[in-house]
Amino acid sequence: MANFIETANKKALEIMQNAQPTLVGMGVAKDVVPGMHKKLIMHAGPPITWDKMSGPLRGAVIGGLIYEGLATTPEEAEKLAASGEIEFDPCHHHQAVGPMAGVVTASMPVFIVENKTQGNFAYCTMNEGLGNVLRFGAYGDDVIKHLKWMEKTLYPVMKQALEIYGPIDLKTMIAQAAQMGDEVHNRNKAATSLFIREIASSIVKTDASKEDQVAVFDFLNSNDHFFLNLSMPASKSAMDPVGKVKHSTIVYTMARNGTEFGIRVAALGDRWFTGPAAIIDGLYFPGYSTDDANPDIGDSCITETYGIGGFAMATAPAIVQFVGGTPQDAVNYTTSMYEITLEESTIYKMPPMNFRGTPTGIDIRLVVETQILPVINTGIASKHAGVGQVGAGIVNPPMNCFTDALEAYVELLESEGMLG
Repeated sequence: MANFIETANKKALEIMQNAQPTLVGMGVAKDVVPGMHKKLIMHAGPPITWDKMSGPLRGAVIGGLIYEGLATTPEEAEKLAASGEIEFDPCHHHQAVGPMAGVVTASMPVFIVENKTQGNFAYCTMNEGLGNVLRFGAYGDDVIKHLKWMEKTLYPVMKQALEIYGPIDLKTMIAQAAQMGDEVHNRNKAATSLFIREIASSIVKTDASKEDQVAVFDFLNSNDHFFLNLSMPASKSAMDPVGKVKHSTIVYTMARNGTEFGIRVAALGDRWFTGPAAIIDGLYFPGYSTDDANPDIGDSCITETYGIGGFAMATAPAIVQFVGGTPQDAVNYTTSMYEITLEESTIYKMPPMNFRGTPTGIDIRLVVETQILPVINTGIASKHAGVGQVGAGIVNPPMNCFTDALEAYVELLESEGMLG
């Protein structure tokens, strides 16, 4: 193998391993997210137009337009979305990530995460909890009311609490959670608990009424997935600088919009390589089946790109109760990921694997050579707008994303005269 490729990958891995994701504060999207404006709707996954959007993404867009006051009814929102007046762009194009539909609008509060090593930032909204929520494509009055509560009550309390507390080291928190049974994609129970423990006294010190403080505590305590919206921008902040490493074959983005799955590779910059998003194999809520499922959707597999999530399932045996399978299956999934990655994490260690580091650094060459695809554990959204989540399970990207990327990489090297 060419020495310059190994040198590039070594540099990329050092960037990943040495990243220091840190929660430094909160802000409103229009004030802090690069390029955000009133008529921009950011979404999960690679670029997509309204006419190609799946049910849950359309539902979340409808809800986002109503939330912003740009429409008053779902019918008005659909008409506006189709008019060309609204701009749609991936969260990933704005240093942001969004779970499931991933919709971010101008007025939404976001976490601000800084990679202290590289000085770059990443952004993500707060997690709404489970049930009928915007990220799964629900947009009823209860969904909008809840989003407004998050904006008017939860956000001011959390913002002030973080100002009182100061920066929070997310890297260490994720490492601790990984040794407590979380893989911080579909299981965030330990990480959310650690976060609450860290921020609790600062919440009490805020100017908010006791009633609002209690409401915030109750919400955090009832939402085991709250930390997902911190693990995602933590991973994003660690991976974005990898995307600037010339000649590296490491995948620095994986994301899905509910229609297509897309990856980006360090050597190939901002170029997306896409294929059809797959139907997820998993456990369905009572009354639902694969017939109700939308294809894979969301930016949350940025965690797998960083070497956690599905790649760390061995450390989270309880995850199988949510996504299906057995604890041994979880170990097997993680073990197989070592075949397509270049290193083991130096900080994210797994007790069930004798404290072995998680598989880190997906190499497109290894994926194509072994024909082993990355393992992603994820939620399942209904294919119908307005319904919400119907289950959770395991999914893989389409292989053509990796073969197409590798072909483009070879073409790049040929154009540069690097293969002679």
